[in-house]
Amino acid sequence: MMRHRLMVALDMPDRDSALAISRTLGGSVDWLKIGLRLFVAEGPALVRTLIKTHRIFLDLKFHDIPNTVADAIASAGSLGVQMTNIHASGGMDMMRAAAETAAAFSHMKLIAVTVLTSNAISGEEALHEAVRRAGLARKAGLDGVVCSVHEVAAIKKACGSDFLTVTPGIRWGSRDRDDQKRVADPGMAISQGADYIVVGRPIIRASDPRHTVKEVLAMMEGAG
Repeated sequence: MMRHRLMVALDMPDRDSALAISRTLGGSVDWLKIGLRLFVAEGPALVRTLIKTHRIFLDLKFHDIPNTVADAIASAGSLGVQMTNIHASGGMDMMRAAAETAAAFSHMKLIAVTVLTSNAISGEEALHEAVRRAGLARKAGLDGVVCSVHEVAAIKKACGSDFLTVTPGIRWGSRDRDDQKRVADPGMAISQGADYIVVGRPIIRASDPRHTVKEVLAMMEGAG
């Protein structure tokens, strides 16, 4: 079912608003993504609450010296989250240290950010850099990467079909792109081979978030 492949980004300011949208969505989605804004505001306590009802992608994009990142990965694993991430630009030593630590948490996937979808570089440059960084992440022992839809097929070809691709920058119809540059709709993401798509503002700012989820899932099903 496609709802297992949709992640809703809780780009919310506080616990109350995050819990409200999670209750509204209920079982229509499996995954919720907690990013920097919400985690800085509410911390591990909110993660422990939301993980009771949903799978959690802790999207903090760790980028620091290897020991510090490895310790942060251990903390994420101890929280019980099913996915977390680091920046591939942190280098091989950092990625290997993170992967070695993550290996102790069989429930958790570790992925690396390749090129942010808000980065306004050319498509050709983004493709080259995303594939290069994905290859390094694979070599370091990570489970997959965050990339735009436009780089998925090339990354799958270079790194294998079992290498996870998580794709933000999802927009469709006349919706505002906000700060996203390399965007695609849900159907295109699935047709290109994305394992997961991340949708935030188009869902959580909708007048009827649950209806919008159904709209997204229908587009995914149509392509799948």
